[in-house]
Amino acid sequence: MSAPPLSASLPEVHASVPTERTSLFKRMLAFAGPAYLVSVGYMDPGNWASDLEGGSKFGYQLLWVIVLSNAMAILLQTLSARLGIVTGRDLAQACRDAYPRPVRNALWILCEIAIAACDLAEVLGAAIGLKLLFGLPILAGVLLTALDTIVVLWLSRYGIRVIEGLILVLIGLITGCFLIELAFARPVLSEVASGLIPRLDRSTLYAAVAILGATVMPHNLYLHSALVQTRRIGTSDAERKIACRFNLIDSVVALNGALIVNAAILVLSATVFFKRGLAVDQIEQASQLLSPLLGTTLAGVLFAVALLASGQSSTLTGTYAGQIVMEGFLHLRMSPWLRRLFTRSLAIIPAAGTVWYSGEHGTLSLILLSQVILSMQLPFAVIPLIRFTSDRTRMGNFASGGLVRFLAWTSAVLIVVLNSYLVAASGWNLALLLSVGSALMFLLAWVAFAPLEQPIESSASGEAVAASLGRPVYRRILVPLDHSSLDRAAVAHAAAMARLDGALLHLMHVEEGAISRLYGPLASTREEHIGERYFRDIADTLSKQGLRTEVTIAHGRTPKAEIVRIAREWNADLIVMGAHGHTGLKDLVFGNTIDAVRHNVPVPVLVVGAEPGQ
Repeated sequence: MSAPPLSASLPEVHASVPTERTSLFKRMLAFAGPAYLVSVGYMDPGNWASDLEGGSKFGYQLLWVIVLSNAMAILLQTLSARLGIVTGRDLAQACRDAYPRPVRNALWILCEIAIAACDLAEVLGAAIGLKLLFGLPILAGVLLTALDTIVVLWLSRYGIRVIEGLILVLIGLITGCFLIELAFARPVLSEVASGLIPRLDRSTLYAAVAILGATVMPHNLYLHSALVQTRRIGTSDAERKIACRFNLIDSVVALNGALIVNAAILVLSATVFFKRGLAVDQIEQASQLLSPLLGTTLAGVLFAVALLASGQSSTLTGTYAGQIVMEGFLHLRMSPWLRRLFTRSLAIIPAAGTVWYSGEHGTLSLILLSQVILSMQLPFAVIPLIRFTSDRTRMGNFASGGLVRFLAWTSAVLIVVLNSYLVAASGWNLALLLSVGSALMFLLAWVAFAPLEQPIESSASGEAVAASLGRPVYRRILVPLDHSSLDRAAVAHAAAMARLDGALLHLMHVEEGAISRLYGPLASTREEHIGERYFRDIADTLSKQGLRTEVTIAHGRTPKAEIVRIAREWNADLIVMGAHGHTGLKDLVFGNTIDAVRHNVPVPVLVVGAEPGQ
């Protein structure tokens, strides 16, 4: 069985929620939360679009698809949670451990496409909600959704429990709105029950796959395996067994809540629109028709409020999913705001383009297409999850039993068959279908049948890392200075290291004045003379202390470019820099020299702050 993770998933909130409680109820509350964040993805605007279309065109006929999809979701999300609890790895990290680089890079790209497709539905859903409530044009609402990055960053400061609490409030708001809508609609229960009988034909296939893609979302499998690790679980089998049990309860409760919302949307659409022969091809059309058909203006308002709450709650979980996928597959950390802006841009551009060229009537079609894309990507997340959770090398005593494996593989086969039938019946260009389809089927076959690479045990790798350590020897230490209070700290650390092996200290400074940039080394101002004397005095004082020093005054380029150039030309084996302390907006305004340097030099960079008392 795998040891604890070498790099924590969601490190800023990893194991941040204690679970040691005296009573059963309090312990259940401590574990409750991850599945509610995941359940948001099962009631986002993409679900609304697919449920509204299915209900208005086919009545209650596709209600069984929602129920079946929800049962599959509970099974798969439970496996996802178990993977995170037992192995300490999220699904993206597990894929990184198990597959060669080309395969995991392909899986990463497909998952990013899925996240962008999900975000596309959230963008359009939130924009439609803003239009219904405040009359804001769809295009303006789409562009406005870019600002949610600020909201996500602000909320992230308060920890995972605050975000879970907010999500729970939004879920309650959405559920309450639709229960009131159903009370207005008064559906006939016997007719609703008839929709639980499975039946499927060519005309309903597209809508059924859209519902499936909207319900079982691939990025939620990555998300859940990471969110369960925000709890302090313990390392013994007994502690993990308890955590798996409580997370199963969390998943069943949360996802059945999502089932109520999805079923309510389809039943509402079938009762109000299908029975009157009205086909809904726009979400805002549904809101506008509800009020006159149900005889109350409150119906349309409740629909719009729930839609906006749905889009915004999905935004929070989408941010976490994007972070997990990028860090897990690529082992690459990106600033949360930049990651969110990148993902949101992938959604805003096609959404804005569709609204601009096709008008607002094309939004529902675009949302439905996004859900089909999600469904087509689903096998590439489901099959690795099933394989990992069935592998005794990874899971030990927690490996899936025969019945669970049968149900899981049946779900996977059903997903693949439905998607294949959909693509074959879609009328796509044959050459494109053969080329793309062949590549995806080859990738899927590899993921399903190729031997898994075994995870590296952290205990063994830790011993290997710590064994026979040699002491690094630094001979040429570059010390960039900027005539600030940080110079003293940088020089102190560099001098201390230079004394160990007699290293040569190379002090450097970059003149950034306008005259210096224009005339370079020919520039001569009083300020530059004073600055040069300052650095020469530092070098002379260090020389009297027995240290070898050099001084370089550079002109005409940015500090980061000059530091990189001199480090390479001088063959420095260590760079010691003072941290300016900028964070957030200041880094955007003033730039981040340290990051620019460390990403462009092949040597260690020691970053030091001001000395105590300065």
